[in-house]
Amino acid sequence: MSENTESAGTGGEQTRCGMVAVVGAPNAGKSTLVNRLTGSKVTIVSPKPQTTRFRIRAVVMQGQTQIILTDTPGIFAPRRRLDRAMVAAAWEGAQDADVALLMVDARAGMTEAVESIISVLKRSRVPIWLVLNKSDLIDTKKLLPLTATLNEQLSFEETFMISAEKGDGLERLMTSLAARLPYGPWLFPDDELSDLPERMLAAEIVREQILRQTHEEVPHHATVETEQWQERRDGSVRIDCTIYVGRASQKAILIGDGGSKVKDIGRKARAELEKLLERRVHLFLNVKERQGWDEERARLRAIGLDDAG
Repeated sequence: MSENTESAGTGGEQTRCGMVAVVGAPNAGKSTLVNRLTGSKVTIVSPKPQTTRFRIRAVVMQGQTQIILTDTPGIFAPRRRLDRAMVAAAWEGAQDADVALLMVDARAGMTEAVESIISVLKRSRVPIWLVLNKSDLIDTKKLLPLTATLNEQLSFEETFMISAEKGDGLERLMTSLAARLPYGPWLFPDDELSDLPERMLAAEIVREQILRQTHEEVPHHATVETEQWQERRDGSVRIDCTIYVGRASQKAILIGDGGSKVKDIGRKARAELEKLLERRVHLFLNVKERQGWDEERARLRAIGLDDAG
């Protein structure tokens, strides 16, 4: 990013702007951190691993600095084409950044997944900061040895101990990021929160409810696409979404007895969308069996992923 000490529309004051990639193993708390820093829901969250499937950019203002956070999929050993595309999206997000935050679940510590991620980050030219999340949940005496172990593996430029859930330590993190990013004009309007299109937001909110309300293999073998978005004269919107699953048994679970499960998913997703869009939403869900959707290039593009081969 070229150095530029003035930005149009900011009264000639010096402004900064930069990309900050949030990377880590599944369930490290990346999406929770991004939502907490933006003060709004820009990415879905669930207790299940691999919730985030593609890169989402969120905009946070810190004084005269625009921090563009990139929430990335958790990095894990991929098996399906979907998995490979998710991991590729995470690494691309890290390579494009001015600073990368490696988020580590302090309770889990140095896992094989973290070791694998660090081995790749060693080859990166991007400055890497260590962010120990959930640090409030373990004894302080255990944090220092963990920090030392991680820094033996990779010399981090900065280290932060935070709780994304409670907000502990985030002010120091944001102040440090604001001072570290390069001078330059803002890339987004200062009131914009995310680059996620509304059609994809609707699909993600429905998928979040699938993650929260179903178990075993169903959540990670389901995808959601917004098929229709119709603006109505009264200011409301009709949204038609299709949920694709790989097997008939998964479709039966999602529909539930007499359609009870899909109705509950739709009801909770609609309430969330009305809150986010600040208007009335008419949400219609359709469940289809589509074997092998997670190997289809077209399906991956539809959910915002590039084909990773």
